[in-house]
Amino acid sequence: MILLAIETSCDETAVSIVKRARGKNVRFEVLSHKVLSQIDIHKEYGGVFPALAKREHARVLTQLIAECLEEADLLVERTNEFHLPNATRKKLDTMLEREPEMLRAMKVLFEGIQKPGIDAIAVTSGPGLEPALWVGINGAMAISHVWNIPLYPINHMEGHIVASTLNLNEGIYEMPEIELPVCALLISGGHTEIVKMNKWRSYKVIGKTRDDAVGEAFDKAARMLGLPYPGGPEISRLAELARKESLVVNEDLRLPRPMLHSGDLSFSCSGLKTAVLTRVKKYEPLEENIKKMLALEFENSIADVLVAKVKQAMYETRSKTLIVGGGVSANSHIRFVLKDLADKEGFNLYLPDKSLSTDNGLMIAAAGLLHLACQDKPKVKIKAGGSWSIEDC
Repeated sequence: MILLAIETSCDETAVSIVKRARGKNVRFEVLSHKVLSQIDIHKEYGGVFPALAKREHARVLTQLIAECLEEADLLVERTNEFHLPNATRKKLDTMLEREPEMLRAMKVLFEGIQKPGIDAIAVTSGPGLEPALWVGINGAMAISHVWNIPLYPINHMEGHIVASTLNLNEGIYEMPEIELPVCALLISGGHTEIVKMNKWRSYKVIGKTRDDAVGEAFDKAARMLGLPYPGGPEISRLAELARKESLVVNEDLRLPRPMLHSGDLSFSCSGLKTAVLTRVKKYEPLEENIKKMLALEFENSIADVLVAKVKQAMYETRSKTLIVGGGVSANSHIRFVLKDLADKEGFNLYLPDKSLSTDNGLMIAAAGLLHLACQDKPKVKIKAGGSWSIEDC
């Protein structure tokens, strides 16, 4: 069983090809894995510009798929001239009418190579930026139609959960047996939520942000501090410098811990963002030490709230396992405080390898293999769901 995975939910174009290994659990070997980031394109906007993200995905996706097929030894060029049947060409024209550049590239691919040994396709169908999602979905549906390969829509957040559990041993990724029930903390640019899972492929959101997601708040706070995009790593860098220098945060730079004592599992970052802005205005122009103190206090505020909400969620659900996923899970301080909490409270903790914390094709591939293991049925047509909840996947 060989699976092709496509991820275009935001500003990374990612393609992976994996081969399922023998065993009862989800186990696979990576045949090819490529990610193209658009960070340099979006830097001048201070965030992801959806129209540019869509255009870039459409420009590079077909070539990336071809490169992955070649790396996986699945690309065999035709020796004789071949033209797609007129009915197939018309179908492709309809499928890819909004991506003319990708349409031309796809036709060249289909007519230039033989059908590869791909047994299934998994593609991110949401949540995310809908214009970006549609590029991956339309590309996947085109491949599925022309080469008659089963197609599986994948929820992006489920992909993060699965990726966080993966162990790599002698070249094989494997999902281990995990003690249920499980709580998953999903923290990214678009999501801050706690999900309860009684069994795989069955999810219940028990807490979420009322406004900005944690990753979005990091980026906005960084912009206020005059830091480059993406802001999360920059705030983390300054906060770490402040810790190494043993800086003591000025009393008037202290920040609130939003909803720390709300009694529920809700999050909010808008008030924290406003608090950063008021302090920035008071001290403009910002000296480097003030930036470090604000970065430290901001990161500590986010970490304190995450720890408190996770502790409450684990107690209320009687979960013995916490899975943490999403781009913000790469933050070193947040990883440290969650590990410390797990040690003190005695629950199991799964954190993704930092290379799998940001958007990538392997997480979609792993989730696709989970769907196959659970005997989910493939789809013929898929729609982009910008706000597709993990509860409905």
